[in-house]
Amino acid sequence: MEVVPPLLVGLGLLIGAYGTLIGVGGSVVLVPALMLLYPEASPSTLTGISLAFVFVNALSGASAYSRQRRIDYRSGIMFALATVPGTIVGVWSASLISRDSFALVFGGLLLLFSVFLMLRPRREVLSSSTCIRGTSRTLVDARGGVFVYSFDLSLGIALSSAVGFVAGLMGIGGGIIHVPILIYLLHFPTHIATATSHFILVFTALAGSLTHAVGGTYSNSWQPLPWLAIGVIPGAWIGAWFSQKLRGGLIARLLALALALVGVRLLLLGM
Repeated sequence: MEVVPPLLVGLGLLIGAYGTLIGVGGSVVLVPALMLLYPEASPSTLTGISLAFVFVNALSGASAYSRQRRIDYRSGIMFALATVPGTIVGVWSASLISRDSFALVFGGLLLLFSVFLMLRPRREVLSSSTCIRGTSRTLVDARGGVFVYSFDLSLGIALSSAVGFVAGLMGIGGGIIHVPILIYLLHFPTHIATATSHFILVFTALAGSLTHAVGGTYSNSWQPLPWLAIGVIPGAWIGAWFSQKLRGGLIARLLALALALVGVRLLLLGM
């Protein structure tokens, strides 16, 4: 695979910033970009590079969100552990799907989530006295903001297992699915959802990357990774910094926009 260092560094910077801002690893933009830059690459190669990129992005972004004290570590660890088995199975299944089918399935999935986010705008609430039954959390971030919320822990673990499979199959960290789940089904505040999703991505992407490494995916396709990493590490910190400046509703709509644009592009490639 031919390496284009300036382009890859810039790509890593932009995707790292935007992905961290909306709580995803950036694979929703990286995978289509790699499909254009390396049209000869197989779906397995694309997913392998994407998951390694997501791991570096998540590690850098999670460290930034940790300083903001917006990560729900207790929930994040349980959800992350639930994603690992599914991720491994998904990675093994990636070689069984054709490139066109890969683009169609991935694009359709992204469009569905985009429509959902557009039709269900999120009302941001820092604290509330009317919590649903289930596991309760109270977080105080570095700026003194108080976040109080409750959710169904068993449902979160079950959904995380399914997210892991899709993440491994599609070469994504899973944040693009986890963030809407955390916000709309588990009732996490948007800023806590994006930060916690990034923390979960560290484990999901690591499991997927290691599975690809054992399978030999990186033996001839690792060259873009160092250049992408050079850009994504500072990009993730930039995205985390910007997240403090934006309202949760706007972050959700930026996520929906990213899903729509990339979904349409992938559907066109698949057809």
